[in-house]
Amino acid sequence: MEEQSLKAQSISSQNDDIRCDPFISKLLERMPNDVSDSFSEKQLSYLKTAIGARSWGQHRVDLRGTIGLFHWRYYFVFLFGRNRRELSRLENQLTLWGKAAFLTLFLSVSTILGLVILYLLKSAAGIDIFPNFSFGLWGWFQEEFL
Repeated sequence: MEEQSLKAQSISSQNDDIRCDPFISKLLERMPNDVSDSFSEKQLSYLKTAIGARSWGQHRVDLRGTIGLFHWRYYFVFLFGRNRRELSRLENQLTLWGKAAFLTLFLSVSTILGLVILYLLKSAAGIDIFPNFSFGLWGWFQEEFL
């Protein structure tokens, strides 16, 4: 018997606190007083559950605000987080093309940089592969950096 009364007291204390909840208080502030006073505690708790239960609402960066210009007000939203949605076929193809382009660019730049470094090392060691021919890279490097 006492256990049931303790449960009833805890439920009633939770219901008493529902109007103090930040989400509910913000919601009620946007309504006229006669409308906000008409909600029961049970209705408010269900409203909080229904509106607040967004699976897409968790973001690492969630910036929201409004900007007033003259007599208009504009809102902005900047969300950043991990994409948990299923990708469409087009999105999957674009992702693969993007990865392929990035890998191609990375390998091309790395290869060119490696060849330049090898050429500079060859020239620094005094090795002449083609007699009387130079790209001028070693001369430029010496003037600029040595």
